[in-house]
Amino acid sequence: MALVLTEEQQLLRDTATQFFQERLPIANLRKLRDTKDATGFDRAIWKEMSDLGFAGIMISEKYGGTDFGPVGLGLVLEQAGRTLAASPLVSTVLLCGSAVQLAGNATQRQDILAAIAAGDRIMALALEEGPHHNPTRIATRAEASGQAFKISGKKTFVLDGHVADQLIVAARTSGNENDRAGITLFLVDPKSDGVKISRTLMVDSRNAADISFDGVTVPSTAVLGSVDGGIDVLEQVLDIARIGISAEMLGLVQEVFDTTLAYLKERKQFGKVIGSFQALQHRMATLFAEIELCRSVVLDALSALEARRNDVPLIASLAKARLSDTATVMTNEGLQMHGGMGMTDQFDVGLFMKRARVAAATFGDGNFHRDRYASLEGY
Repeated sequence: MALVLTEEQQLLRDTATQFFQERLPIANLRKLRDTKDATGFDRAIWKEMSDLGFAGIMISEKYGGTDFGPVGLGLVLEQAGRTLAASPLVSTVLLCGSAVQLAGNATQRQDILAAIAAGDRIMALALEEGPHHNPTRIATRAEASGQAFKISGKKTFVLDGHVADQLIVAARTSGNENDRAGITLFLVDPKSDGVKISRTLMVDSRNAADISFDGVTVPSTAVLGSVDGGIDVLEQVLDIARIGISAEMLGLVQEVFDTTLAYLKERKQFGKVIGSFQALQHRMATLFAEIELCRSVVLDALSALEARRNDVPLIASLAKARLSDTATVMTNEGLQMHGGMGMTDQFDVGLFMKRARVAAATFGDGNFHRDRYASLEGY
């Protein structure tokens, strides 16, 4: 594993840092929250991101992307995490873009990937059906009907589902609710008859949606991949997303650490700067070491994706568990070291805490991935 970025990767990171600080600072999230923005992100800025190539980082140049790879997207997501940037990077690029690249046929790839790279299509993955992440718990059914399928069921926690131009829906075409086999992915138009979408706002002011399907008819050409073979694609897509979310959380914890350190150097108590207190120095030193370890884990996970290593599932769970736990600890410590002021909306640390909680639960929390890691290891 190379722990040093290439010159091109450093340039991409610098470009992303400047863009998010100037165009999507934390003030942008506050504005979206306070105005109760119907979209939940700035479409014009999303177009700017696409023009910079961020939406097409994982997409081949053949389809209009930049093909910079997982490490490149991880660097962008890390900087997005530092400013709590709201965008469809996770829903459209990490999840759906990856699914189409892995399972789409030539027609689907040409149509969808080109539109994603250009910033012209927002997509959402309709997977979860319960309060906790469980990718094989699929009760939504798709019954074959001639040259079509009829989909019925309910989905929850669909990221950006209320503004998606196209959905990827995981439905069961055979087997029982908790079987690994028998899951199929479908491309669905959210404007189809029988689709009902309700927007939900999460605690971090990001978007999700509850979506119900009542006998929604889709043609057989809407199948993404093979019938009954969706779980193999889903697992790969989710591992990509887990690593991407871990990269975002790395940026989040680094920003909270930097902000807290700056506060400790300014805040005075008993006539002294509180950063001079040994107990706080020890706590910050421990957090610094933990963040550096997390940085190595995330970079290794991104490199594993880039090299298509066999241990991607293991390293994805390792990264997600480690970053979920660290993000929780770092935001707790950051808020506590800010004292009572940290509880006010004036300070950003509370916003980071809320995002950390949602990101930790997305695609499986620390407990989920420790159990998964153990099962993959054969314990």
